[in-house]
Amino acid sequence: MSHAKRPLQMTSAPIFYRLPSVPKLSVTIITRNEAEHIAAAIDSAAWADEVLVVDCGSTDATLEIACARGATVLSREWSGYVDQKNFAAARASHDWIFSLDADERIPPPLAAEIRALLATEPPRRGYRLPRVTFHLGRWVRTTDFYPDFQTRLYDRRAARWNGRYVHESVAVDGPVGRLRHELEHYSFRDLRDQVERLNHYTTLAARQMHEAGRRAGPLDLIVHPPAAFLRNYVLRRGFMDGTVGLTISAMAAYAVFLKFAKLWELQRTRVAESAPQSQSET
Repeated sequence: MSHAKRPLQMTSAPIFYRLPSVPKLSVTIITRNEAEHIAAAIDSAAWADEVLVVDCGSTDATLEIACARGATVLSREWSGYVDQKNFAAARASHDWIFSLDADERIPPPLAAEIRALLATEPPRRGYRLPRVTFHLGRWVRTTDFYPDFQTRLYDRRAARWNGRYVHESVAVDGPVGRLRHELEHYSFRDLRDQVERLNHYTTLAARQMHEAGRRAGPLDLIVHPPAAFLRNYVLRRGFMDGTVGLTISAMAAYAVFLKFAKLWELQRTRVAESAPQSQSET
């Protein structure tokens, strides 16, 4: 009895498709004595692939809290805001970075927007977003406080922090994208805290201006503070926030006055220091 041969069946080799890689995200936070804020900051970033804290000599419970919250913690001597933030980005495990200050929070809508963006390779190397500040009992969406755009999400291979003493920012190679949802900022505990910080930052700002060749005279002290008040209170709609908007606008004018007054004082001090040396040489 003969058996018919079955025709051979050709089986094709399996085809493997290479799925696009999904970028992972490191959230970096630089700290010094931030025990009041660090837990909430880390918790708001718990959805990220890594939270890295770079601390500079905290004497409170910042380090203990950060470790307990599951963050990777490094200690490093202070080298300035720009260098410290670039160091944190360089030591992160992933190329995509979200730079978060300890007094900031990533609310769920912003977290969801970032996760959706990183579901595939983003088309831009950096993204800016609006930041809203809680001060004097409310979220402030007027004056220079808002929208206060910040570039915080970036690819460290194509972006880096730049600046000197104040107003550091991320410089991105190429166009910068924009996120829609807000970053939350708890900047000042109260007016006393705001005054103390303004005193510190205006000293740094005056030094930066002086080193850049800027000089101040009576006209700067007369013109710039009222202009800052009008910009905040009228043009930036501070009047819509009532007494809060009025207070913030007045504090802006005070900060501008301090900055130029300190610049004027600094240039007088430098002139006085150089005068004896010039006389001795003659």
